[in-house]
Amino acid sequence: MGECSLNGGCPSDYVAIFVSALSLFLLIARSAFPFLIYKLSIPKGSAFWIPAIQIVASFNLLASTVMSVNMIKFEKRYWWQSCYLWAVWAEGPFGFGLLLSCRIVQVYHLYFVFVKKRLPQIRSRFFLPLILLPWVAAAARIQIKKPLNDRCQLTILWTIPVTFLHTLYVVILVGFTRSIRHVDFRFRELKDLWRGVLVSSISVGFWVAAYILNEIHDDVKWLQVASRFLLALMTSVFVLAFFSLSSSQPLLSQISLRTRDRPEFETMGQALGIFDKGIVSKREQPLSEHCNEPLDKLLLCKRFRQSFMAFAESCWAGESVHFYDEVQELGNLPAEDSVRRIYMARHIIQNYIVPGAPMEVNISHRCREQILNTLDLAHPDLFKTALIELLHLMKTNLVRDYWSSTFYMKYREASDMERNDHDLELVTTLNVAPRLSYVQASDDPFHQDHLLKEHDILPS
Repeated sequence: MGECSLNGGCPSDYVAIFVSALSLFLLIARSAFPFLIYKLSIPKGSAFWIPAIQIVASFNLLASTVMSVNMIKFEKRYWWQSCYLWAVWAEGPFGFGLLLSCRIVQVYHLYFVFVKKRLPQIRSRFFLPLILLPWVAAAARIQIKKPLNDRCQLTILWTIPVTFLHTLYVVILVGFTRSIRHVDFRFRELKDLWRGVLVSSISVGFWVAAYILNEIHDDVKWLQVASRFLLALMTSVFVLAFFSLSSSQPLLSQISLRTRDRPEFETMGQALGIFDKGIVSKREQPLSEHCNEPLDKLLLCKRFRQSFMAFAESCWAGESVHFYDEVQELGNLPAEDSVRRIYMARHIIQNYIVPGAPMEVNISHRCREQILNTLDLAHPDLFKTALIELLHLMKTNLVRDYWSSTFYMKYREASDMERNDHDLELVTTLNVAPRLSYVQASDDPFHQDHLLKEHDILPS
């Protein structure tokens, strides 16, 4: 143990490396599982690149722990083995600092959306580098001054400001999280944020304690080995417990690695408890099959909307009908239920409104900007103008072709069959013959014996 306590390569070091690799594998598997198994579409924008950046930051943090505390026995001959690359840059700006910065960006977004009820004024792709600047400045300062020793450790004068920087970002995360603690989130956003605060606080404490033990008691060999192992183990636990998709992808948070069943809810409307997608019940007549009926009236019929949606998708223009469908779901929510309305409105904006969205609808630039710059995401008329524009577009491009399509023919046949079944049931109900019971004696509920007595007194 005497040689490996200083140069690395102890059995416990390789166990720690295995645990770190395993945690990284589980992290990647957890993030890729919904897309590989269920073939879900990869989200665009911050919903994708913020979780992706957190995976990269987790790898940097784990690799920096392995490379900077002499777990692997090798001679440092090349630039990529430098202490400043791993202990300063990989651990600081592109490791722990990047993880905390991503979580601060997420809570900043939640604060604006659910407290201010508007989209953030600074886009995430600009806000994240801004939050990360102090880490880059601190790493550049250390790189210039070169205070690290041959064991990749700082002196006490440098440890205090570095520890303060780690603690400062945890405090910032706590402050933002406290500002949204009164919001009744429908998913696990607040729980995940507090979990990130707790895990990061404990990890910083363990890292500082491990550093102090290594610095003060460097002559105790078993303590050097034990502190390295504990440091790597806590880093692995940190990245697994800290990382979460739910803050940016609520529906994906329901999917578990332990089951291959599909998630309970496949749409945001279902996840929010909005299950009624049409005003017409199963037994009611369709609104109309006539071509001269207004489209906005026909779309209120659930069966017609499904038929028209299938036709629009066959023409590669289904996003307009899907948008109408989800706006109708939003309209089913009460005006006072601002949290669920904001969830649904944000979902619609991310999928249909923002430039480059997966199902971006064809609306005017002015209408798009009005929605993106709204001061109230829960406003009942938020998508009214966009809906009017899209209805006009559907009337111009889709409706005329729909009436001559096989989709309309199938819809008409289904409507006729339902009408015939309904009429038959109505006739059967109105023409009910007197019912005679076959129950005998005193148990006869229809008093059949009374009918027999009347028959006896009739003349033969």
